[in-house]
Amino acid sequence: MDKIKSFVSTTFIGGFLIFLPLVILVITFNWMFEVVSNHLRPISKLLVQAAKIHEFFAFLISVIIFLGICFLLGLFVKTRHGNLAYNLFEENILKKVPGYRIVKETIVQLFGSQKNLFSGVALINLFGNETLTTAFITDVHSNGWYTVFIPSGPAPTAGFTYHLPAKYVHKINYPVDLAMKTIISLGAGSKKILEMYKPEENLNKN
Repeated sequence: MDKIKSFVSTTFIGGFLIFLPLVILVITFNWMFEVVSNHLRPISKLLVQAAKIHEFFAFLISVIIFLGICFLLGLFVKTRHGNLAYNLFEENILKKVPGYRIVKETIVQLFGSQKNLFSGVALINLFGNETLTTAFITDVHSNGWYTVFIPSGPAPTAGFTYHLPAKYVHKINYPVDLAMKTIISLGAGSKKILEMYKPEENLNKN
């Protein structure tokens, strides 16, 4: 009887843990669609009234206009002055808005932009002792040094950048997105990362 109860409960929990993230994902995208639709509706109405266009085509044109604005905004931010202006705006205004960091990190995780920022995961001896810190490699230099970024949980875009010699950097073969999840969850799930720590390999390469 106990085995049956255990089987039913673990099966139910397993199914629930699979179903819940899907529900949250659907709710998130539905909310995003509603927000965009509500903001595009005035443009659609204007097109319908002024150009006598069918509502469906008016909405389609509104979406294209919205995507065009997003593209131009992204293009502007890629420029030197645009990036500087955005960073100032984010630091002085956006980051002071309650919940901004959480929303940004959620979107970053959904679309996985970190994959383009980091070339690998490493455990580093930042203090020169047995203490290890999870870090993300951002650059490798001709003299053998590494530039790494150490994020702070649960908001991984905040953190510190360090430049270290190779002997302090233990590069591991572990997916960046999974390592980032351990940062967001304040270290939970780090077991596999530590299992890949092989200091002897780091000594051999030096």
